[in-house]
Amino acid sequence: MDAGSYGAGFGVRLRMWLLWVLLLSMFSAVSGGADSKAVTTTLTTKWADTPLLLEASEFLAEESQEKFWDFVEANQNIEGQHDDTDQAYYDLIVKKASALLSSVQVNMLKFALSLRAYSATVHSFQQIASNEPPPSGCSAFFSVHGKKTCDAESLAALLKTAPERPKPYLFKGDHKYPGSNPDAPVVVLYAEFGKPDFQRLHQIITSEVHKGQATYVLRHYLANPKSKKVYLSGYGVELAIKSQEYKAKDDTQVQGAEVNATVIGENDPVDEVQGFLFGKLKTLYPELKEQLKELRKHLVESTNEMAPLKVWQMQDLSFQTAARILAAPAVEALNVMKDLSQNFPTKARSITKTVVNSEIRKEIGENQKYFKGTLGLQPGESALFINGLHIDLDTQDIFSVFEVLRSEARVMEGLRSLLIETPYIHDILKLNWINNLETDHRYSSWPYNVQELLRPTFPGVIRQIRKNFHNLVIILDPSQENAAELLGVAEMFFSNNIPLRIGLVFVVSDDDDVDGMQDAGVALVRAYNYIKDEVDSQNAFEAVVSMFNQLPIGGRLSVGDVVKVLEKRFPYVEVSSVLGADSSYDGNRKEGRAYYEQTGVGPLPVVTYNGIPYQREQLDPDELETVTMQKILETTSFYQRAVYLGELATDHDVVDFIMNQPNVVPRINPRVLSTSRKYLDLSDTNNFFIDDYARFSTLDSRQKSTALANSMNYMTKKDDGFIRPVTFWVVGDFDKPSGRQLLYDAIRHMKTSNNIRLGMISNPSAALSAETTRVTRAIWAAMQTQTANNAKNFITKMAKEEAAAALGKGVDVGEFAVGGMDVPLFKSAYESPKFDFLLSHAAYCRDVLKLKKGQRAVISNGRVIGPLEEEEVFNQDDFLLLESIILKTSGERIKSKVQQFGTEEDRASDLVMKVDALLSSQPKGEARVEYGFADDRYSAVKIRPKEGDVYFDVVAVVDPVTRDAQKLAPLLLVLKQLINVNLRVFMNCQSKLSDMPLKSFYRYVLEPEVVFQVDGSFSPGPMAKFLDMPQSPLFTLNLNTPESWMVESVHTRYDLDNIYLQEVENIIAAEYELEHLLLEGHCFDVSSGQPPRGLQFTLGTASEPVIVDTIVMANLGYFQLKANPGAWILKLRKGRSDEIYKIYSHEGTDTPADQDDIIVVLNNFKSRIIKVKVQKKPDKFNEELLSDGTEENDTGFWNSLTRGFTGGGNTEEPKQEKDDVINIFSVASGHLYERFLRIMMLSVLKNTKTPVKFWFLKNYLSPTFKEFIPHMAKEYGFQYELVQYNWPRWLHQQTEKQRIIWGYKILFLDVLFPLAVDKILFVDADQIVRTDLKELRDFNLEGAPYGYTPFCESRREMDGYRFWKSGYWASHLAGRKYHISALYVVDLKKFRKIAAGDRLRGQYQGLSQDPNSLSNLDQDLPNNMIHQVPIKSLPQEWLWCETWCDDSSKKSAKTIDLCNNPMTKEPKLQAAVRIVAEWTDYDQEIKRLQTKVQGGANHLAKQQGTDAHTEL
Repeated sequence: MDAGSYGAGFGVRLRMWLLWVLLLSMFSAVSGGADSKAVTTTLTTKWADTPLLLEASEFLAEESQEKFWDFVEANQNIEGQHDDTDQAYYDLIVKKASALLSSVQVNMLKFALSLRAYSATVHSFQQIASNEPPPSGCSAFFSVHGKKTCDAESLAALLKTAPERPKPYLFKGDHKYPGSNPDAPVVVLYAEFGKPDFQRLHQIITSEVHKGQATYVLRHYLANPKSKKVYLSGYGVELAIKSQEYKAKDDTQVQGAEVNATVIGENDPVDEVQGFLFGKLKTLYPELKEQLKELRKHLVESTNEMAPLKVWQMQDLSFQTAARILAAPAVEALNVMKDLSQNFPTKARSITKTVVNSEIRKEIGENQKYFKGTLGLQPGESALFINGLHIDLDTQDIFSVFEVLRSEARVMEGLRSLLIETPYIHDILKLNWINNLETDHRYSSWPYNVQELLRPTFPGVIRQIRKNFHNLVIILDPSQENAAELLGVAEMFFSNNIPLRIGLVFVVSDDDDVDGMQDAGVALVRAYNYIKDEVDSQNAFEAVVSMFNQLPIGGRLSVGDVVKVLEKRFPYVEVSSVLGADSSYDGNRKEGRAYYEQTGVGPLPVVTYNGIPYQREQLDPDELETVTMQKILETTSFYQRAVYLGELATDHDVVDFIMNQPNVVPRINPRVLSTSRKYLDLSDTNNFFIDDYARFSTLDSRQKSTALANSMNYMTKKDDGFIRPVTFWVVGDFDKPSGRQLLYDAIRHMKTSNNIRLGMISNPSAALSAETTRVTRAIWAAMQTQTANNAKNFITKMAKEEAAAALGKGVDVGEFAVGGMDVPLFKSAYESPKFDFLLSHAAYCRDVLKLKKGQRAVISNGRVIGPLEEEEVFNQDDFLLLESIILKTSGERIKSKVQQFGTEEDRASDLVMKVDALLSSQPKGEARVEYGFADDRYSAVKIRPKEGDVYFDVVAVVDPVTRDAQKLAPLLLVLKQLINVNLRVFMNCQSKLSDMPLKSFYRYVLEPEVVFQVDGSFSPGPMAKFLDMPQSPLFTLNLNTPESWMVESVHTRYDLDNIYLQEVENIIAAEYELEHLLLEGHCFDVSSGQPPRGLQFTLGTASEPVIVDTIVMANLGYFQLKANPGAWILKLRKGRSDEIYKIYSHEGTDTPADQDDIIVVLNNFKSRIIKVKVQKKPDKFNEELLSDGTEENDTGFWNSLTRGFTGGGNTEEPKQEKDDVINIFSVASGHLYERFLRIMMLSVLKNTKTPVKFWFLKNYLSPTFKEFIPHMAKEYGFQYELVQYNWPRWLHQQTEKQRIIWGYKILFLDVLFPLAVDKILFVDADQIVRTDLKELRDFNLEGAPYGYTPFCESRREMDGYRFWKSGYWASHLAGRKYHISALYVVDLKKFRKIAAGDRLRGQYQGLSQDPNSLSNLDQDLPNNMIHQVPIKSLPQEWLWCETWCDDSSKKSAKTIDLCNNPMTKEPKLQAAVRIVAEWTDYDQEIKRLQTKVQGGANHLAKQQGTDAHTEL
């Protein structure tokens, strides 16, 4: 409704109408209550705010270290460069960064700063600095090999003495100043750039670097961090409606904390309620402000009535919501989707009135066939694709989506700057980039009569065909001990007539002085050759096998073994004439070693099948046999297809055919095939060349690469206009033999293939002069002045050694001219005194390729292979291998795309090279999905990209009434603001719903850029706002954060588990803190391949080695450690863990795999998962970690962990008394249950004289409880500890809070508590104990891991509710009892020994996929597992509850549980007072203590003049 279009008379009418509405509302029942109620949620870090300037630098560092340093140089000291408001500071950062970034990347930077994505990176350096510790009085300081200073004079002295001290450890994320001398001492500057102190020290150290005196590393360090915290975003907040079947709300009144009510956007311009735009009305009629406020309140309350819907009304909600979204204009559609899905419970009633037209239904139906067939999506499921890459919303958080956006932007901008139009960009991106070609080779050979292959046989029968169909080559050193086993396998194939051609290559000494009388290897080769000549090779092979057969197992071959067999088979021969110095049987001795070196296959022995080397682990004899048979069968089916397609003829030479397969290579060069690869950035476009060295030297490395490419001249096989997909640049000193050899091999290969262009970069090894560059200049002059063909022939001549030698002797270069050359032109270029091209080439090799003088390298389509070692062979076969890799993976496909652009061939070949370099340098992700979607006419929201700009192709498939829609809508809105998108959102609705699809309100906290207030200061952080909420329901608040975050609630006085807005004055402000970032891992024992159950890891720093610890589970060898940004050291726990085991290797960490100390740097918000392999120490091979009763020495460490003991710092009791502690575990959530929990604790303490230690699950405790518990511990003299565990990502997630808490009761018992705790008692919060629990702790479980009380059966009127008496449970329990989970005792030693935890988790994983199973998770699971993990039934009196037990048994009850009563539904509090006489006294006693504590806190606050709860 556009209020401005009605003219002046409307104002009068509006006033009259408002009066009517207000009068009406007086009569209606809804008026009453104060202003609208709201819930807000924020999440902050534990660490102090990090400056945005530093975060921006880390964003640039991910682009390149050069950009990082350019940014640092530009912002050495920014004080005085802005007017001190936050906004001016931010604008300055963005402006300075824009000079280094493209427009898309600037948007990414703004988003990164809004997300605070690099805050963790900056803080990790702060943590590293705190380990240094900083010298006093320095706000920035140098650390030189461990010695610290902040003045220039002492720096020089420290540099001198530095070599005496060890170099510091540098991390992967460290910033090393370009041009630092790698051999000089390392100076680490800890400082905050942008400040005057930094500027001073930076200038001192850079001058040292330029002199070659130091390697300079910068780490961020804030001398005085601010007190405010970082406000995070990228998480979801759910306000779920709770069932009020059993009243579970505490009646204690909460003192509402003062909250600033301006959080609520009353001035929000889009403030729309039932079609009235209140924002607009207020600006038009300021004098009606109060009446408008009343009207708004009335409308809000009338909409928020949540009367339940009938089942028939719900059936079509999904389609109706989709229809509402699709009816909105495209620009607004996402906002509508967000509003409807996030506030669904209050919108549902009005949605039911929507009519869905048949076109939408029909199109959605058609599309769903496609979604199911191609994407595997059922109706109601969702998916998101960015440029065809699938983004999994369950596992990928906003930080990984941000990474995807960034790397895609890099590729697209790169392609764009190569002047390729956007539609083509998406075409090229859809190719599947394969980075590693060592896998998936299929080699083939031909049978004698190929038709034989098509004849049916039994499956698994190997056809015996007389052709070299399958070739097995064994390359071995006869003196190695595994030679016998390999030959044994070969002999088995041979004697069983398996159709396999077997070849042997013996690699033995090729030294002429070594003969067969002293070296067993040489003896074997000579004997083999002799027998082969005398008889045949089969006989020779049998003889070799029998030489090895006489060896003991593991024995090595000796000359005697060879002689023995030779004499037995040929009694008349003179052994020394065969084996001795004059032997003529040396055939293939040298060739064997040469062949082995030529193929480049790695350490011996090597076995290849049709040219594919087996992996190391396949060389075990049994494995070798199986794998070979399998390969024979696999390749057979490959041949059959080829025969069937008529591609094969009988008269082919099989081996030739194999060698001509496109993916067969003559040589395997690990350097070429390696998967860790380095690429040049060729995505710049400029008009610079290398012939002006002064200009060239000022360019950055990306521009230098382009200038080099612009200036490059190429040789090709034919002089024709052909687009060549492969470009080689050969780098070397062509005035040295090694450089010429490399060039010569490249030319030889180029002459065989028309796919190649060959260019040369000279890297001179000596200072430049006419004498040292003769060949190089001759090559260059020819390329510049001659026709391509003449230049090629001339350069081929120059690459030969005799030419160089002659030039060196002073022969005139004109002597080497080839026919048709223009010699005078050539000579004038050759004799030119200008060396610019050489200077530029040398500078390029040094600065960009990072080569030493004269070092060689090969660059293929921008991929740098090198530096090659001095003696390293890189020959014609390697160039062939490189070419075939490029053609197979990318070259041909890019070429075919580039051809469509119709550019001329030189530029086109350049484009192929540049696009290949760009795309191949991207990390290998999953395959992109090609979606030829069905229709998007009626059932999709479409947003077109802005013309002429690079755009992202985003496709979402979603059901608008699901949790995914609640998340996706805000995410897509942010993407739309952030980047140019071509967006399509397809509706994937479910029909015939029988239940309300969404029972919660939801907010996803995400902003595309940093927000400011009117005065230019930062707005108070991103937050979730639930405004105008209905007041009748009872809500529970849940946070949905990335998987590796551990958050806890802080500061709030309200019960976030039971939010009842009618009782709240105005706002509930829930504040959460990111307590830990999780480091997760998987650990295996190398020898057994099994996870080492019970192994413990610790995480800490050098000064404090044990900050947290953990136990490894048997499921997947999983472990998790609570950490925060910084560098941490991971170790095996002192005690049994490090006595029995040692760390063998590790992946995903920040240290080389062979180092003992594992350092892990956490420097971002993404999940971090590491893999650790351990090995038993040789003398501990038969020891087990989880033995019975030898873990006494383990307790030492737990003593040092004072996480929550009385009086803060006391360590735990000494070991001998440890057995006399009662350990009690309990969980609670919400104020009512916490009140019960305190009463349960009091009842335990009043009935025992034994020391008690309580263990509480920290994850769900309220701030109030955590504050009060230390006072209670002090008052009553017990110990307590808060334990927490993050639900592992691989274990099926529960979504409902109550079920998650049940899961924690049972699923993690083996890893929640230290190994030193032998017995743990679980007592439900709502229990009252009447006896000494020491008796239960000492109860004999008769070998069972845990004991539970069975359900009472004595109250007969409840029989109808005893579900375990019939159906599934009756048959499953087969006469055993069904046990109640309110009280149980666990023998943790036994529990771990039989891997009960792992079994329970395994069973849970299987059952929990079905939403209808495990309805009481904590109770159903152990009862379901009763056959695998036995339960000892405790005597009935251990647990009495009125619902199931009769009144007569109450007097003998040892504990009383306040079970829910399904018949009467009596509220808990009422039941407690009625059933348990002592309950009220306990309750009053605790309330008195609370009042006393509160009084003390208020007194303290008055003294300090501060709020008691600022520091929690």
